Amino acid sequence: MKPINIKEKHTQFTKQWHPHRIATVDNMQVILAKIKGEFVWHSHDDEDELFQVIKGTLYMQFRDRTEVIKEGELIVVPKGVEHNPSTKDGEEVHLLLFEKLSTAHTGTVEHDMTQTEYPEI
Repeated sequence: MKPINIKEKHTQFTKQWHPHRIATVDNMQVILAKIKGEFVWHSHDDEDELFQVIKGTLYMQFRDRTEVIKEGELIVVPKGVEHNPSTKDGEEVHLLLFEKLSTAHTGTVEHDMTQTEYPEI
């Protein structure tokens, strides 16, 4: 039981679109990620996902709209909702995510960006 400095943890990795676990809360995981550009359209049939922007601006694309999530804000993507996180203008965005341990990185979509293991930092 020690404090976790989120900004310091973000300095421990450089890979984009590669989540890193910083904590586990019951059957949930707290993840940090750095993203840049566009990801993969996907959904999670049985899990919600929480995205909090630590640095930058996240564009969460849905099939019918795009939500803009700014630094200090968060968005919850409900289970079953197709989404595609992205950034603009070459900006690297730092995120904190909160999701079930069972959540697959890209849902049922297999892509070269899909990660199956999240390093713990």
